[in-house]
Amino acid sequence: MNAYEQFKSECASEIEAMGQNSALQKLGVDWIKSVNAFKYSYHFEWQGRPIIQYPQDMVAMQELIWSARPDLIIETGIAHGGSLIFSASMLALMDMVDAIEAGITLDPTASKRKVLGIDIDIRAHNRSAIEAHPMSSRIQMIQGSSVAPDVVAQVRDIASRHKRVLVFLDSNHTHDHVLAELEAYGPLTSVGSYCVAFDTIAEYMPKEMAPDRPWAPGNNPRTAVWEFLKTHSEFEIDKSIQHKLLITVAPDGYLKRVA
Repeated sequence: MNAYEQFKSECASEIEAMGQNSALQKLGVDWIKSVNAFKYSYHFEWQGRPIIQYPQDMVAMQELIWSARPDLIIETGIAHGGSLIFSASMLALMDMVDAIEAGITLDPTASKRKVLGIDIDIRAHNRSAIEAHPMSSRIQMIQGSSVAPDVVAQVRDIASRHKRVLVFLDSNHTHDHVLAELEAYGPLTSVGSYCVAFDTIAEYMPKEMAPDRPWAPGNNPRTAVWEFLKTHSEFEIDKSIQHKLLITVAPDGYLKRVA
């Protein structure tokens, strides 16, 4: 075992210990409850666009992208576009590294790595800002419900032209909607890659924290994930991610495709 392997082994033991510490896990949830009142996740940007994610999950997302090395990232939920730009910038970085390792000149226009974003309402000012961004050439957007048959058909057609696919689900957070997304887009996820259902933390948040939203304890992405897993043994929850982060909006939401 070399020095790096020893380091990773020690990290794995420490992460496992954090995951077994129920008091530590509770602290993470309580902290999220406390900062949620201030819309904590709204205060961060990626390359000039609001990303509406926790920094901890952003770190996890870049680790997944780097390890899975997808040539297509599918994202449901666009909002201000920060997450699309985040994913696109990671794909651009991988292209740059590949070019350096191959000893060739990077040609961004020739890249097959793309980000596909789906949203039922892409507001004009957000679309304009995304299309004006330097990463826009890597981004394609579809307006429509992520579970509408015609939209799902478009996404499946696009995915069929790519070899490695990573999926981020972050739109309507009701049980039925997320379960339908998982059924539609889970099968597109490559073996060894991930399908991530965000905001599973809603299971632990009091209903009164979001009185204007239809999701709540018992009706949210986490309940959808567990229903999905009953009939999809090709996926498993990668608990090591939430144990490592401690603060995450996606507990039980990092699904790894293993078969």
